[in-house]
Amino acid sequence: MRAPRTLVVRLDSAGDVLLSGPAVRAVAAGSSYTAMLCGPQGAPAAALLPGVDRILVHHAAWVGFAPPRTSREECDLLLDALAADRFDRALVLVSHHQSPLPAALLLALAGIGDTAADCTDYPGSLLSLRHRRRPGRHEAEAALDLARDFGYPLPAGDDGALRILEPPETVGLTGPDPYLVVHPGAAVPARAWSPERAAGAVAALHDAGHRVVVTGGPAERELTARVAGRHALDLGGGTRDLHELAGVLAGARAVVTGNTGPAHLASAVGTPVACLFAPVVPAERWRPYGVPHVLLGDQQAACAATRARTCPVPGHPCLDSVRDEEVLAAVAALLGAAPGRGGARVRRAAAHDLGAAR
Repeated sequence: MRAPRTLVVRLDSAGDVLLSGPAVRAVAAGSSYTAMLCGPQGAPAAALLPGVDRILVHHAAWVGFAPPRTSREECDLLLDALAADRFDRALVLVSHHQSPLPAALLLALAGIGDTAADCTDYPGSLLSLRHRRRPGRHEAEAALDLARDFGYPLPAGDDGALRILEPPETVGLTGPDPYLVVHPGAAVPARAWSPERAAGAVAALHDAGHRVVVTGGPAERELTARVAGRHALDLGGGTRDLHELAGVLAGARAVVTGNTGPAHLASAVGTPVACLFAPVVPAERWRPYGVPHVLLGDQQAACAATRARTCPVPGHPCLDSVRDEEVLAAVAALLGAAPGRGGARVRRAAAHDLGAAR
């Protein structure tokens, strides 16, 4: 019997797509052909995932912070592309607060009759598997649960960790000496330090004897220059793409960042993470996965579970109250968990938190 041609849908950000990676590998192991349907922000991450044969891109009207208006022409283009690939089955991956049904309707119109998703709403005939997410599951685990229950278990020997294609060497960017990465930006402002607080932490890390590399995208050059100051190497806008950023993160001894895509990219290359985790979303679902990590930030702050994009509390206390001493202690704990890292890639480890959320 021919293995199915399978589509995996994840229409969110790069970080969301990276967290779907273990489920994508499970699907690929049981399929003759595996494609991903992603949004424009997630497509660069999909290109890094092992097991993906093709990437289709659609800027969905029901996903993201600034979704576009849709049109019959846009939908027709997507339906034509989906129908041309003759998919037998599809998984629609969504976060716990999202509905898979708009995507499932488009898949049905494209002739894909066997579709699975986590879904709390009544799906009618749109889903052949209406899956129930187990409480408290991490996003990566929830995706794996869905894949397994749809007939795609992880293959033998696959540990289920995040993983990407081998990143390039980036010593030409970073220099050969051991370093830490501080990534101060985030697509959602509530999930990042203020620039002043990030700059103070970089200075403290420098004064403690660490060499620091500050990373960011082309639009974050002003931010990274401000945070790096005279204490760190500023690579803001200096990496060509997500794969090259992965190389910088892979070479780091540890990464200090918020709950944003580079935290998951660091996890995918096995680098420990000190994560400034604003509790606007639950840490149990979104914390770094599969690597040693420490959560920093007040998880009981007034903004908890609000899903706010901009901090609703004056002074951003959940993150800006994190002291330099806490950052230094988190880094020390992570370096102790990965002895002798010194710029070499650390072995992948089971997910565990080295310190209680502060």
